[in-house]
Amino acid sequence: MHTPEERLMAVRRLLRETPLIDGHNDLAWNIRKFVHNKLIGFNLSDISRKEPWMRSRWSQTDIPRLKEGQLGAQFWSAYVPCGAQHLDAVQLTLEQIDAIRRLVDSNPKYFAFVKSANEILEVHKEGRIASLIGVEGGHSIGNSLAVLRMFYNLGARYLTITHTCDTSWAYGSNSQGTGGLTPFGYSVIKEMNRLGMMIDLSHTSVNTAKAALNASQAPVIFSHSSAYSLCNSSRNVPDDILKLVAHNGGVVMINFYTYLITCNETATIKDVIRHINHIRTVAGINHVGIGAGYDGINMTPSGLEDVSGYPRLLAELLADPNWSLSDIKLLAGKNILRVLAKVEAIRDQWQLAAIVPFEETLPPQDSRCAYKFS
Repeated sequence: MHTPEERLMAVRRLLRETPLIDGHNDLAWNIRKFVHNKLIGFNLSDISRKEPWMRSRWSQTDIPRLKEGQLGAQFWSAYVPCGAQHLDAVQLTLEQIDAIRRLVDSNPKYFAFVKSANEILEVHKEGRIASLIGVEGGHSIGNSLAVLRMFYNLGARYLTITHTCDTSWAYGSNSQGTGGLTPFGYSVIKEMNRLGMMIDLSHTSVNTAKAALNASQAPVIFSHSSAYSLCNSSRNVPDDILKLVAHNGGVVMINFYTYLITCNETATIKDVIRHINHIRTVAGINHVGIGAGYDGINMTPSGLEDVSGYPRLLAELLADPNWSLSDIKLLAGKNILRVLAKVEAIRDQWQLAAIVPFEETLPPQDSRCAYKFS
């Protein structure tokens, strides 16, 4: 494969065999902002020519570009801003889960809703995009393990345990505090292990990440983060945490937001590759993936402006003799498939051991907004 064209053809063949899995896409939040979750008449194949999508710097996803990008599976983010914490965050998250599921159901030719690693492979063989849900922000569970369980039953397969705000039980990446997980936070980790739900540490503080890595019996993920050594954003992963992720068996999925790649407004495919290679060097080839964050970012690298660009990125990597087709398969999807399968296996082991749901609680944070029997 001596030419860019040959490498791109090789990548396109590879992605027909191995699903390309992206860890994070915020399309559902744009659907809420732009059309208020009203999906009757909403055509995801045509939004690039419609207002306000065509003028928005936050819009990078539609069906034609997803097909061009040969996406095999997507974790769609059920995101709710921190301002809803202790208010109606649970309701809003349920509405976002509903919007994702209805969007998938209304496009059966292109999408299929899945809940497991095996189902991802089955849907990919059909030529459709396997669609999963990730709940972004621990404030969405309302300090309730029961709510966490219900999110899992509705199809959520990871929880990002903090967002830009601290929760009552975990510190986020923007925190002024130095803590990690509280006792209730450790109960959240254990319950996620029991459920078979992936623990996502993007947006967490370093101490929260360390605490979760030490507590979890299952591999963890960073669904949309990059390398701190190359861009010192608090959203990125320091080298000592990368080594812990490798020991844990988890995966760090590279975000494409330019401020997480170069710490400024511009970046290129080569800058993204620097982050991929750095995480490969520090953590190993088995612990890196892709979590672009499209539709939740307003500045993207040149060449990776939208979801159509994944094959170009992988083809560019193939120009490096250190990258083989087998390595590309691991980065594209096999690493996160392995993590999800391992999380499911630990769930099954705990079920055989008859470990029952955890029942720890926290008191209501604002009694004026809580029923007296809460």
